[in-house]
Parts: sequence; structure tokens; C-alpha cells
Amino acid sequence: MPGLLGKKLGMTNVFNQEGNFLPVTVLEVGPCKIFAKKTIEKDGYKAVQLGFGKRKQKNLNNAQKVFFAKMNSDAANILREFKNYSNLDELNIGEDLNVNLFNEGDKVTVTGITKGKGFQGVMRRHGFGGVGGTTHGQSDRLRAPGSIGASSFPSRVFKGQRMAGRTGNDKKTLKSVKIVKIIPDKNLILVKGPVPGAINSIIEINK
Repeated sequence: MPGLLGKKLGMTNVFNQEGNFLPVTVLEVGPCKIFAKKTIEKDGYKAVQLGFGKRKQKNLNNAQKVFFAKMNSDAANILREFKNYSNLDELNIGEDLNVNLFNEGDKVTVTGITKGKGFQGVMRRHGFGGVGGTTHGQSDRLRAPGSIGASSFPSRVFKGQRMAGRTGNDKKTLKSVKIVKIIPDKNLILVKGPVPGAINSIIEINK
């Protein structure tokens, strides 16, 4: 089924038809312009390349300037390919796709990049409880990971051992996210619950 690009605007609350108070995430989805079509004869696979947002000319390299000049179009902020359009042959380059592809009540898949937390310790990254007590000279071990491996055997640290490191900034996908409301004139889709990513981050929504 088809998909579109958009950005996360934030969260709010709405009432549904049954009168229940629902937390929703507001997504600005599209319009997405078709910049290219991939065919089996030329590229070995079928896909459509969509663009979303706008980028200033001064932020483009020479190859990007030539590409968008051939399209006679404003530069898109992001380009991404979608292989799941069943009506690919009916789509035309330069055509705009918008929220009309979706309906209220649909279950969609939303992909985003989670918030980056930087380098974090094991307590924040993995939820460790800490080592030692709060007295008797243990203050330098409160947030330490403890032992990370035995000395005699195997005399090494196992691969995948939970330790401190970079946290967040990972690609996450949520499945079966329900569309609560669609506002076509503003290109907005309200989905139930939270969505990965910070405000104004790019998201991908697939039907």
C-alpha cells in the first residue's frame, strides 16, 4: 500500500465520536511531489521517488541543483523511494500526492528517528539499578555498571554486553497506528498515541 513523507508537529488531545479523550500526535503529511519513477527495464525494480518540504538553493550541491533544475521544481528537503505503490504505472512525474491517500480509521505504519540523548551511562541507557549503597564510602560507585565479565574465564567481555554508550537517534517503526482524524485543507493527520522523533522531525507513514 502507498506511503508518504511528513513531519511531526507535536501532541495534543481530542475527543472521538464516542466521547473518549484521546492523546494524539499531529503529523503534517505531504504534499509529496513525484520526482522520479524507477522501472524494472531501466533500474531493475519498481519504485517512486517522493520529495517533501523545501530547501534553500544555497544549501544544495551542484548535482542537486542540476537534478531539480531538470524537474523545473523547487528543491525538496528530503527525497525517499517507495516501492509499495500498486498503481505505480498510473502515477506521473511532477504529480503531487497528499493525505487523500488515507482515511480516518485506517491502521498505518509510522517510522521516525528517535530523540538523540548523546553518551549516557548504564542507568539511563539500560535502566540499571546502580551498584553499592549510599553510605560507607560507596559514593563513587552509585551509577557504575558493576562487573562486566569474569577474569579467569572467559577473560574477555562478551559481545553485546550492556554498557554505557550513545543513546537514542535510532530508526524506530510503530505498526497498527490508528488514524483518528484527517484535516485535508491543512495536510494534517492525527494518529493515536505517540510517534518516534522530536518536533519537526521527518516521519514516514505507510498505509
